[in-house]
Amino acid sequence: MFCIAAPYARIPLRPVPAFVPIYATLFIFNELITAALILAQFWAVRWTWLLVLASGYLFTALMAIPGALAFPGIFSPTGLLGAGPQSAAWIGAIYHVASPAAVIAAVLVRDSRQSAVQHSPGRAIVLSIAMVTALVCGLAWVTLAHDEILPRIFVDSVQQSQNFILVIVPLMALEAIALLLLWRRGRSVLDLWLMVVCCAWLLELSLGTLFAGFRYSLGWYSARSLQLMATLIVLVLLLSETTALYANMVRQTIQRRGARQSRQIAMDAMAASLGHEIKQPLTAIMANAGAGERLAAMAEPDMKEVLATFSDITAEGVRISQIINDVRTLFRKSTHERELLDINSVVRDALLAVELDLRARRVSVKTEMSDDLSPVFGNGGQLHQLFLNLIANALEAMDAVAGRSSVLTVRSRVVPGSSDIAVTVEDTGVGIGDADSDRIFEPFFSTKAVGTGVGLTICRVIVEAHGGTLAVSANQPHGTIFRVVLPAGADE
Repeated sequence: MFCIAAPYARIPLRPVPAFVPIYATLFIFNELITAALILAQFWAVRWTWLLVLASGYLFTALMAIPGALAFPGIFSPTGLLGAGPQSAAWIGAIYHVASPAAVIAAVLVRDSRQSAVQHSPGRAIVLSIAMVTALVCGLAWVTLAHDEILPRIFVDSVQQSQNFILVIVPLMALEAIALLLLWRRGRSVLDLWLMVVCCAWLLELSLGTLFAGFRYSLGWYSARSLQLMATLIVLVLLLSETTALYANMVRQTIQRRGARQSRQIAMDAMAASLGHEIKQPLTAIMANAGAGERLAAMAEPDMKEVLATFSDITAEGVRISQIINDVRTLFRKSTHERELLDINSVVRDALLAVELDLRARRVSVKTEMSDDLSPVFGNGGQLHQLFLNLIANALEAMDAVAGRSSVLTVRSRVVPGSSDIAVTVEDTGVGIGDADSDRIFEPFFSTKAVGTGVGLTICRVIVEAHGGTLAVSANQPHGTIFRVVLPAGADE
């Protein structure tokens, strides 16, 4: 805009009095919202430099109010509040000073040792608002009530005087200093955008004064538009950062909640899996104890003590078996509520939960979801954990692969000849050897150097608790396919 408007800046245009209040309203609201967002950040982190920067934005917003009211020819020929010919120009010069001055002060305070507020941030905010408001009122009173003592920088309500250069040069120097400080000491995204704003300030000030020469020229209109764009830059940045932080907070909350539920499901599944594995040797112990008890009863010598020992072993075995059955029943029937679920939605939620990992590992995802699937009666948290485990295994299998693309494919369809639903999770990883494929679901067996060997065991327990099956096969030409088959709309 500057390059286009600068050669034609002195072309006079038709005065549009309504432009000033519209521009001022947008400017004031933008500055107030920006100040509020920066104060919200200060409330969270208590960094003093944020309070200084917010105070600068608040000052320019409040100072622009009497500046708009005092502008000649808008609400009255000379301006409201007893303004004179120089009042609006000096008010504009003052809030042009405040913006770079606040940036300079913020950078200097940030680099000092006292960079954080120790007392209540609410008290600091209230005190800064009160001080800024008092300062605005005092300066507005001086410029409005004592216009006759102010140096003349406008010949009339439109034309600038020769003294204007004495005001513009220090203002541009102050903005240049702010830009230099940010360039030398900047270390955040906000600093980068504040540098852009400082450049916009320099261009706006030179275009609206040095190049334009008078009000209502092409350069003057263009400079006001450029200034409005400068105020929008930081506002849009803060809004985008606030939205991103809120989205991250929501995502982390969901992940923490899912992690707690996953740990609970994992503990239930682990208990059920261990019970399943312990059940077999325990049954053998009880059978041997029963056989010993019968042999001891049939022996001719008196073996009452041996018989009593075998009886105690059998009784304790029965008690342990009952405890294991109770644990397995607790998981199978589950204290968690079961409901009719759309299996496609469960799979998509699991993929969404690992979206950041997929991006970080540069894994391409392909989904082929059938739309005519019947609902599955099950526990949403358990099924979510099931697919999370399978997807996590697929990602880890593809981490060790180099030289080819990593592709995760998830498909869902109806099993031909039945109403059951099959979901496959396919990867292009290292694959599973034929010798390991028979043991992959055994507890504590792992093909990974740091694996615990319980993830797939938990997956198998969850699938079986829902009346389904879990199988593994090789993917062609590379990788592994896990196939989950669940009954449609049936309860155990």
